[in-house]
Amino acid sequence: MTALLAVAVAGRGLVDPAEPVFHADDDALLRGGAAFETIRVYAGRPFLLADHLTRFRFSATALALPEPDDVEDLVDLVVGAAPPDHVLRLYRTAQTVVATAAPLPDNLDHVRAHGLALKTFELGRPTSLLAGAKTTSYDVSFAARREAERAGADDALLVAEGRVLEGATANVWWRRGESLFTPAVRPGVLPGVTRAFVLSVEPAREGQFDVADLLEADEAFLTSSIREVMPVVAVDGSAIGDGRPGPVAARLQAALRLRSAA
Repeated sequence: MTALLAVAVAGRGLVDPAEPVFHADDDALLRGGAAFETIRVYAGRPFLLADHLTRFRFSATALALPEPDDVEDLVDLVVGAAPPDHVLRLYRTAQTVVATAAPLPDNLDHVRAHGLALKTFELGRPTSLLAGAKTTSYDVSFAARREAERAGADDALLVAEGRVLEGATANVWWRRGESLFTPAVRPGVLPGVTRAFVLSVEPAREGQFDVADLLEADEAFLTSSIREVMPVVAVDGSAIGDGRPGPVAARLQAALRLRSAA
């Protein structure tokens, strides 16, 4: 388990990272009902923080949780107590609001240089009850990722009735010729904050697409707060394009880093 660098709790401020912060009768533990955000911090600045907080509050409302008050103060405390570059996470449970800082994964640039191999998993039709909300209920996504790794792939690609949804923890994109494609936001496709950033930089066609559309792509990639823009080089054993990271992924990664340093 990754050691936390800093933890702050509503009404308590900074606490020892080893100290328990969730009560045993909190619905977050009993039923998995907590709003959740993951934010990458560059040089002490949480990237696209306002967009993340907007989704955080939307997710809390969707889960019928109290408003996450004073969350900005918790962010300031944790970011100030952690190294300049880290992973910031926010939680709104039925009883409390918590912010944590954790180290960044240490192999991201190595993985980016080589690209990911994905394995598809059919989910069936996702429910619309919590569409657009980011919650801590990642059990199916992480089960799919574990199975993908057991099969020799790097991550999972979730599909519903043959239509591409997203990665286990990321939005998915692909390029065919000069056109960029990504599944439209709907049940099973989270409105990613990094996804919105990419759309502000590079126009894309949003819709419902079959896995076959992705397999015919010239390049593909995932986007998420921590992995940023991560190339995909194979799906279900079939190479995407020439089986190497593509130029659009590299260009968007450079644009994201430039914006994060602004």
